[in-house]
Amino acid sequence: MTSATVRRGSQPRRRAPAKKTTRAKKNASFSAQMAEIVPLKEATIRRLAHWAVICMIALFLLIAAIFFRVPQMIGWQIGEGVGKLGFTVERVEIQGIDRMERLPVYAVALDQESMAMPNVDIDEIRRRVEAFPWVGEARVSRRLPDTLVVAITERVPSAIWQHNQQLFLVDTEGEVLEEVPLDAMPDLPLIIGPGANRQVANFETLMDRAPALKPLLEGATWVGNRRWDLRFSSGEVLALPEGQEEAARALVRFARMDGVTGLLGEGAQRFDMRVPERFVVRVPQEQETIAEPSAETSEEET
Repeated sequence: MTSATVRRGSQPRRRAPAKKTTRAKKNASFSAQMAEIVPLKEATIRRLAHWAVICMIALFLLIAAIFFRVPQMIGWQIGEGVGKLGFTVERVEIQGIDRMERLPVYAVALDQESMAMPNVDIDEIRRRVEAFPWVGEARVSRRLPDTLVVAITERVPSAIWQHNQQLFLVDTEGEVLEEVPLDAMPDLPLIIGPGANRQVANFETLMDRAPALKPLLEGATWVGNRRWDLRFSSGEVLALPEGQEEAARALVRFARMDGVTGLLGEGAQRFDMRVPERFVVRVPQEQETIAEPSAETSEEET
């Protein structure tokens, strides 16, 4: 008999149940772990995770479709189908044109990748039409079933700008509209000098202060990018001071003196009002004994 004996009537010892380890917790599902943190049922968390995955996949597919322009291609094909039903550009109606040529506008409106009405790029037509010098604003619209309407607001010429020995029509904003032949100059003010085209609005405001002088004006020179020299049809030049208000006051003063004493057409060469409260008259050389010009009058401004 071995040394290890079993007593009669005794029960074999039962093994104690294995204790739960942290490894079991680690092997638990993600939803179970979240259920211990978030006050939601495990089934609810599983459904939410399922829909989150679906949404992420859908978002990815949407981004890919946009990247490869799938919606645009589908829309384009739909537009082509609509065009085959009779909604195709057959006419272009141009409104508001008075001075500019119509053919360039027709060319832009008909230069389309597709003539199906839904696929005509009206924004691109508008941008290209507004690039023409005469066009201040353009509006493009579709008139179903087959007409494009291009409504144009033309720029209005306000002056003739002499620059680099060439003549150009310009509007109040200084935009160059077209070149003007010397033998076909319209009845508009002549302005001369670099940057004078950008001073048209200020020049018009200035001359409105002395309307009696406007019919007598032959041209105006923008000097040194700071002030005006006015040249009258009787041959005299009036030098105005710098600054819009200072020039306006001097011009009004000159107009009053001319109205009372008749300064223009009396043989003077130049009236200098550049210095406030001073009025200097330059007369022809042979008359210097009668009215000698002052030192300021003989200055040449660059």
